[in-house]
Amino acid sequence: MRAELRRRGAHPKVLVYCTQETLAENAFHASLEAAKSVFDRLRLLTGQQLDGARLVDAVLMPGAAGAPRVAINTGVTATERDEQKGFASLIKGLSSMYRNPAAHDPRLNRPVGDEELLELLTTLSMVHRRLDAAQ
Repeated sequence: MRAELRRRGAHPKVLVYCTQETLAENAFHASLEAAKSVFDRLRLLTGQQLDGARLVDAVLMPGAAGAPRVAINTGVTATERDEQKGFASLIKGLSSMYRNPAAHDPRLNRPVGDEELLELLTTLSMVHRRLDAAQ
């Protein structure tokens, strides 16, 4: 698992949140903790204390000033505005798939295999890299 994460270029901020669970071969809890990393990062970037979709909307969607608090691009073109909205939707979708169910359903009812965990950590790494370059 470690070699494959290294090969895929897993973002260090993702690994900070789920290394212990990954080493314990607990993919269920590793996916939950890794999904939380994005929300924690958004709170650290902005000082917002919201969570979930409310946090994503408050930080990544255009506000009253017409610009998001955290922008992944200039937002000048319609394509860039769509990309920003898609980024917000992706984060909300990952939360709906991995964080919310894991927080409410028993582990026995939510199997997460190694391949799925690798795919999730790779996707979350892409999200963190976009946040690295965000304004």
